[in-house]
Amino acid sequence: MRGLLWLIALFALAVGVAMLATVNDGYALLVLPPYRAQVSLNFLVLSILGTVLLVYFLIGVVSRAVRLPAKVVAYRDRRRRERAADSLRDAVRLQLEGRYSQALKMAKKSWGAGDQSGVSALVAARAAHALRDETRYREWIGHAAEHDDKIQTARLMTEAEMAVDGRRFDEAAERIEAMKEHDSRPVATLQLALKVAQAKQDWKAVVKIVRQLRKHHLLSDEQAAPMVRRAHLATMKALDGQGDALVEYWNAIPADEQKDRILIEKVVPLMVSNGQGATVRRVLEKQLDVEWETELARLYGQCGEEDPVASLARAEKWLQAHPKDAGLLYSLGRLCMAAELWGKAESYLHASVTATPAIEAHLSLAQLSEKLERPQEAQNHYRRAAQLTHATASVPALPPAENEAA
Repeated sequence: MRGLLWLIALFALAVGVAMLATVNDGYALLVLPPYRAQVSLNFLVLSILGTVLLVYFLIGVVSRAVRLPAKVVAYRDRRRRERAADSLRDAVRLQLEGRYSQALKMAKKSWGAGDQSGVSALVAARAAHALRDETRYREWIGHAAEHDDKIQTARLMTEAEMAVDGRRFDEAAERIEAMKEHDSRPVATLQLALKVAQAKQDWKAVVKIVRQLRKHHLLSDEQAAPMVRRAHLATMKALDGQGDALVEYWNAIPADEQKDRILIEKVVPLMVSNGQGATVRRVLEKQLDVEWETELARLYGQCGEEDPVASLARAEKWLQAHPKDAGLLYSLGRLCMAAELWGKAESYLHASVTATPAIEAHLSLAQLSEKLERPQEAQNHYRRAAQLTHATASVPALPPAENEAA
C-alpha cells in the first residue's frame, strides 16, 4: 500500500509539472558576443537539472574510482583477518580434542595469516609443549611475547603451567610472581601457586594459599583439610626438638583447624616427646568434651602423665559416661601407673584389653607385671602383643585415601 501511494504521488507530480510547462510561455536569451541564442524557459530548466545530475553522477564515479585501491586493500585485510580467525578457532578446537600436531599446524597458519592478538602463538606454544618439542615451544612463546601489550598475563600463565608440567618449579614461581605484579587479581593463579608450593615443600605458603582458595570457594572444606593438615604436620616435624617453637606454632593455628581430629592424633605424640604434654592435654580435653573419640581418649593417657592426679580425676569423670570405652580405660591405666596406683592401673588395663585387645594395652600390662615382679604374666602379655602385631601386619594395607579416612 505504501508503494502504491508513492506511485500515485509521483504521477500526480508529473502531471502537475506538465501542466505548468504548457502554460509557461517564457523564454531565455543567452548572449555570448558575437553569438546569441534564444531558448524556451522550460528547456533551460530541464537542461540545468540534467547538467546537475550528470555532474553529480560523474563526481560519484570519480570518487569511487579514487577510493577503489583503499577498498581493495581493506577487503584483502578483512579476508586475511577472517582466515586468521577461522584458523585460530580450528587450532583451539584441535587443541581441546588433543590433536596437538594439527593444532600446531592451524595455529601456525593463523599466525601467518596475520593474527594480531598473539593468541595463535600461545596455542602453538601449548601444542608444541604437549608434543614435548621444547625448541618450538620456546620459539612460539617468544612470538607471544611480541604481543605482551594484549596477552602478557595469558603468556605468563602459560609459561607457569608449562613449567609446572615440566617440573621446573623455580621458573614457575618466577612467572607467578610476575603475574601478581601485572594483575591485581591473583585468584586465577592460586591453584597453580599451590602446586608450586607443594612441590617445593613450602608449607607456610601452602597453608596461606589453601586458606585463600577456601575463602574464594575454589576449594571445599573437605578438600582443604588434608592439605592444611599435611602442611601443619610437616612444619611441626621440622620443629622437633624445639618445644617452645612447637607451642608457639600450635597456638598460631586457627581454632577451626586445631579441631581436626587426625591432626590432633598426629600432634599429640610429637608434643609429648618435646615435653609439651600439658598444651595438648588441654586441647584433648576441649575436643573430648565436645565430641567423644575413642582414639583421642587413648592418647589422653600420654599427655596427662606430667600431671597424673589432675588428669586422672578428669578422665574418671568421663568414665561415668563411657564405662566400657577401651581407649579411655587404657588412658586411666597409664595415668594410674604414672601416679603409682598399681592396683587401679592393673584393673583399668585388664578392662581395656577385655573390651578391645590392643598392642599398647598388653605392653603396658607387661611393664606393670615386671614392676610387680611377676615375670610369667609379663611374658604372657608380651606374647599377646606380638601376636596382635603379627595379625595387624598380615592385614593388607588400605590405599592412602581410605587409610586416612579410616
